Amino acid sequence: MSNNTEHPIHIKRLQREESASFDRSTLDYIHRASSTGLYEIRGLGAKRKLPHFDDLVFLTASLSRYPLEGYREKCSTKTVLGTRFAKKPIVLDTPITIAGMSFGALSANVKEALGKAATAMGTSTTTGDGGMTSEERQSSKTLVYQCLPSRYGFNPDDVRRADAIEVVLGQGAKPGGGGMLLGQKVNPRVAQMRTLPQGVDQRSASRHPDWTGPDDLTIKIQELRELTDWEKPIYVKVGATRVYNDVKLAVHAGADVVVVDGEATVMTTSSARRTKAAAAAAAAAAAAQQQQ
Repeated sequence: MSNNTEHPIHIKRLQREESASFDRSTLDYIHRASSTGLYEIRGLGAKRKLPHFDDLVFLTASLSRYPLEGYREKCSTKTVLGTRFAKKPIVLDTPITIAGMSFGALSANVKEALGKAATAMGTSTTTGDGGMTSEERQSSKTLVYQCLPSRYGFNPDDVRRADAIEVVLGQGAKPGGGGMLLGQKVNPRVAQMRTLPQGVDQRSASRHPDWTGPDDLTIKIQELRELTDWEKPIYVKVGATRVYNDVKLAVHAGADVVVVDGEATVMTTSSARRTKAAAAAAAAAAAAQQQQ
């Protein structure tokens, strides 16, 4: 009788050769996406490290900008926008504002929550692509209405109801490019406001359809001023690319405010204020959810 003892077979795992183009996490993501058919399009944070408030360096006062004596001279964050041409400039308690995010990418509850948070903080919020919702207007003390290349949801009556108008030429996340709202987010209300079919991907244009350059921008600003009886401040928003020339052209076209959008410009709020605004937004969202 043979006494054969089974011995475990050890298989030596070969070490993968490192790629100079893609690291292991990227390769794992590609393999996972190809095998499952899922890919990462998500909110709630970026997938790469971005500048933090602690990374910023402030230019303090010295000779060209004389310092204030804190114990006897008042330093205020109050900001007035639109005094160049507008009859009714907007006044903010803090110059930290909420940028435009579309209705569709965000729900009506979230838009309402952002309006309540901005009002509580004494600042403004912005409509974004897709038009103005009634919840957003009612909850926002100061609301900026965007005029975008897609013109989705653009309504002259809503322009008059806004406190300022922002002509969007580009944004920091995708300067010179358009956008897309996935069909799964295009519910009946979003489709109705955008006058587009429900459940179908909606692409936004990269430039305005009715003008092609700086001279036409002047005409568009004049049209918006006449539409609002010269009451509302007019913003021009550009992506942080050719900033020097773009700002000069926007000022020459007659803008009251020039918004330069880029990573560095959106990271100018302290952790305390971010936390307080986020808490206010979360509380407002919970309250709005309970009412429905």
